Amino acid sequence: MRPALPLLWLLLAWAGVGGVVLAGGLPRWSWWALLATLLLIGLVDLLRVRRLPSPRVQRHMPESLALDVRRAVQLSLQAEQPMRLEVFDLVPGAWHSEGLPRRLRLRAGFATTLEYHVQPPQRGAFRFEGVQLRLQSPWRLWTQRRSVPPALEVRVFPNFVPLTRFALFSAEQASRMVGAHLKRRRGEGTDFHQMREYRIGDSLRQIDWKATSRARRLVSREYQDEKNQQMLLMLDTGRRMMASDGGLSHFDQVLNAALVLSYLALRQGDGVGLHAIGGEPRWVAPKRGMGTIDDLLRASHDLQPQPVATDYLAAATRLSVLQRRRALVMLVTNVRDEDIEDLLAAVKLLQRRHLVCVASLREQVLDQALQQPVLEPTDAAHAGAAAMYLEQRAQAHDALRSHGVMVLDVTADALPGALVERYLSVKRDGLL
Repeated sequence: MRPALPLLWLLLAWAGVGGVVLAGGLPRWSWWALLATLLLIGLVDLLRVRRLPSPRVQRHMPESLALDVRRAVQLSLQAEQPMRLEVFDLVPGAWHSEGLPRRLRLRAGFATTLEYHVQPPQRGAFRFEGVQLRLQSPWRLWTQRRSVPPALEVRVFPNFVPLTRFALFSAEQASRMVGAHLKRRRGEGTDFHQMREYRIGDSLRQIDWKATSRARRLVSREYQDEKNQQMLLMLDTGRRMMASDGGLSHFDQVLNAALVLSYLALRQGDGVGLHAIGGEPRWVAPKRGMGTIDDLLRASHDLQPQPVATDYLAAATRLSVLQRRRALVMLVTNVRDEDIEDLLAAVKLLQRRHLVCVASLREQVLDQALQQPVLEPTDAAHAGAAAMYLEQRAQAHDALRSHGVMVLDVTADALPGALVERYLSVKRDGLL
């Protein structure tokens, strides 16, 4: 309970009357009578605000939000008596909010709705503790702060908003939308798709002579990429993924890219799984069907990179036990030259059964360092250090390629297109 500004002004006016009394302009008893009147009015107004029933509050928002995506929240308030108040929703600590606090005037029996926006900066589970109200007394002499329900548990998932756009397009169109450069097929697919009328350019091997005889016109067999294959996303959650570009950590950008790739692979009829390594381990066995996206979201929404070194060999050993069927393993990490021996041993172990692709994230600041003008000796030192680091990194990538490993050296913003392009290339070339 706190005094409001009008009460402070009344007290200041009372003090001014005291000056008039001291100057002999008013009798002394008038000053005490004014004080008694103010105390009585203040006490009555204080009791009235304390007896005011709290308004009923309802919060309207989804319990699942996307990382770094602005979302509207609605609060609906209804009071039994007219009142003036300020409203502030108890948004989780680091979240950015727009449109709060808000001053309202409620009418008895009528619901008043306000809208504000939040933008969650982190994934995981969070809680709205309730709604904070600051009520004004009927005569506006006091304000009272109250916290009222409802509380709400929400979960922030990786950014799944792009997937809603892809649903309106074919898998090939969606692949182009993320920047994948699709190559023409070499030869034909391996799975029979349908019979169709012969087209100019079809090979003689495609002609089905029995169907042609029955239909009395040339009929071709059409093939497609093999379905029901498996892809496994092996995501590093160690210290290498704690770097950030564009306000998001590399790991958050990796999760967004993994969702895009998973969605397109599931659209192709393949199974997709997840294996998180480095920090907290997570395992989702490869499954088919679009419902797998929900499984991947639930398994990864609270994953965070940890300041620990990733043991690639231990992760590969565990994966060899968990995943017996041959799969395309997409290992997303940040390759450093000091890790190459452990990483090579892990990749060789995986190659006994699986097809392995290593996506190595490159920090944009390294490329920017080489593009900066050299004006001072320190500028030359920074540029030289960045060039040496990139050269050592390139040597580590070459060591992987020399053992038959597919390597992608990409920045985080180019990762979705690079992963999709390589996945489709593997499918079209029949490597899996």
